[in-house]
Amino acid sequence: MFRSKITASILALTLSAFVLLAPSTTVAKVEFEQQEWSFKGIFGTYDRGALQRGFQVYKEVCASCHSLNLVSYRNLSQPGGPEFSKEQVKAIAAEVEVRDGPNEDGEMFDRPGRPSDRFVSPFPNDEAARASNGGALPPDLSLMIKARGDGANYLYALMTEYKEEAPDGVELRDGMNYNSAFSGGQIAMAPPLSEDAVEYSDGTKPTVENMSRDVVTFLAWAAEPHMEERKTMGFKVLIYLIILAGLLYATTRKMWSRIKH
Repeated sequence: MFRSKITASILALTLSAFVLLAPSTTVAKVEFEQQEWSFKGIFGTYDRGALQRGFQVYKEVCASCHSLNLVSYRNLSQPGGPEFSKEQVKAIAAEVEVRDGPNEDGEMFDRPGRPSDRFVSPFPNDEAARASNGGALPPDLSLMIKARGDGANYLYALMTEYKEEAPDGVELRDGMNYNSAFSGGQIAMAPPLSEDAVEYSDGTKPTVENMSRDVVTFLAWAAEPHMEERKTMGFKVLIYLIILAGLLYATTRKMWSRIKH
């Protein structure tokens, strides 16, 4: 009985370490062409260069329609993310205007953004967003990687699988585009990326594939900014539990060695 309790305790403690290593949100699996991502797997980490380039793609392309409401500008300088300097983050935040107030006169006013502000949405409200996008509401991208099955591969496929013409037998509705990665094939969003849509300062060639990979990496970080910290903590707990299991096993053997069978 004592041995069974010890064994059960060791198993429960060990399994708890794997919970720390597993993502907090599970999503249904969707089959897409599997890409190589630096952040996948228990040893995965974010590519800092890709994060910074991905932020640039989001800022210069995606931010005109899609919000990132759960991310603050200051997160861009925190460990485990793009790791811009604090001066860079201040400059990035100051480029936008934030509606604030009321002031002493009871009126709302606009001010330059601060690092503590959340990313400013491109539209003041959902109705304005729909009016500017033909009645469709562009989704917030903060948790898009988590919201979709196989999110990273899905978003990469979505941005790279636009076709100039629909296949035979498919008639596109007015204002729709054909994308083989989208359910049903017809999507209202026009191709967001084109060759040389941005100019990378590090010399990376801004192909559609490279830009898609970079912005997907950035959005993966936005959805799970503490991933590297979580994995590090999980490894520490796992090592501790392995040592504890060894000590418990040695103690159990010593205790039972004194009993004659």
